[in-house]
Amino acid sequence: MTTARPLTGWGRVAPTNARVLTGADDTTLAAAVREAGPRGVLARGAGRAYGDAAQNSGGVVADMTHRNRILHLDEVGGVVHAEAGVTVDALLRAVVPRGWCLPVVPGSAHVTVGGAIAADVHGKNHRHGGAFGGHVLAFDLLTADGQVRQVRPAAEPEIFWATLGGMGLTGIVLRAALRLVRLRTAWATVVQRRITGLDALLTGLDTAQGPDEHVVARIDLSGPRVRGVLSHARPAATADVPPRHRAQPLAYVASRPLPCPPLPGALLSKPTTLAAANGVLRVAAPPVTTRVLPLAAFLFPLDRIVAWNRVYGRHGFVQHQFVVPPDALDVLGAALRVLAAGPGGVPLAVLKRLGPGDAGLLSFPMDGWTLAADMPAAPSLAPLLGRLDDLVARAGGRVYLAKDSSLSARHMARMYPRLPEFREIRRTLDPQGVFRSDLARRLSL
Repeated sequence: MTTARPLTGWGRVAPTNARVLTGADDTTLAAAVREAGPRGVLARGAGRAYGDAAQNSGGVVADMTHRNRILHLDEVGGVVHAEAGVTVDALLRAVVPRGWCLPVVPGSAHVTVGGAIAADVHGKNHRHGGAFGGHVLAFDLLTADGQVRQVRPAAEPEIFWATLGGMGLTGIVLRAALRLVRLRTAWATVVQRRITGLDALLTGLDTAQGPDEHVVARIDLSGPRVRGVLSHARPAATADVPPRHRAQPLAYVASRPLPCPPLPGALLSKPTTLAAANGVLRVAAPPVTTRVLPLAAFLFPLDRIVAWNRVYGRHGFVQHQFVVPPDALDVLGAALRVLAAGPGGVPLAVLKRLGPGDAGLLSFPMDGWTLAADMPAAPSLAPLLGRLDDLVARAGGRVYLAKDSSLSARHMARMYPRLPEFREIRRTLDPQGVFRSDLARRLSL
């Protein structure tokens, strides 16, 4: 069934209208691809891309969320086969109690398998765990000719690595096989430290990076000096699991959802509100804490707040994420100063250390420092984001396409040097440009 309706990304900005196709099986999807009009077709998962990556103004958008079956779990070899609409949350609920886990997860468990492949998502353990694509064994891809091909990295590396991070523009991922890793418990030992000063934060991020550790810093930009809380987590041993859960240490404990009423967007830009929101970084948080938490509580902290994207009010918000090389510390500092001086403030900013990137032609992660900053949406943000993009591009960094809503085609070409290769593979697979999106049109992908 096809219904015309407006769509936005998770940031709830810049809605565009599309014909949304729901409930489609392989045959119906193939027909929609073959019969696509001049505005083309695009697959969409849970809608967790922040900007316009999963929008296709005037075209068809195939809603994949009904394709949510876990097809097979190999409990001996550690491989799970799932449809593209299965969420990370559903996968973890299925595999964790059996002693397995996804090696890489994004910041939200509501992302679908198809979306994770399209964005080649990364997590808090990228330095040692890599990105999602490094653990994808194969996927079924519906291409522009209406045919389904099974794509493996060894057999068709060009198509495989154009699709990983390719933002849905090589075809529609229908199913995928994913490699899992062993898990002792469904709990994590989390150490948090309050740190003042950017250099100290970066040193902490750089040194707290064991092979099985997830590391992240939440930072406060409202004061004269950068301050933050550095959190690093490692899998908890059975002896460390809370006593009442020790009999079933692999039972998956999901976060209890909390409602989040919308607030006026302007409220979040007031200095007093920002100070209150970040007060835990300066006052409430002890200098050092060690806790044992359910995996979900550490990996997906915002998921427990239902529809948290509405806290910014009806105008929505922008999350801007970039990465710069390890030695570009002056650029990182300059970017933080630009953000701190912005018109609406930064209610939430997160800093991580990434490791080397994979072979994805448009994959975001690269060796360096990545910062993600949430800002209430406003017209006055455009010049600020433009300045950030200039800084990042000159330093040899890049912006994360899954969160982007403002990058220019000029900056895109500078940030992603393998873009010409991607375009060539896309032309070969899809000479008529059947697979399209608002992001692809904006960035001339």
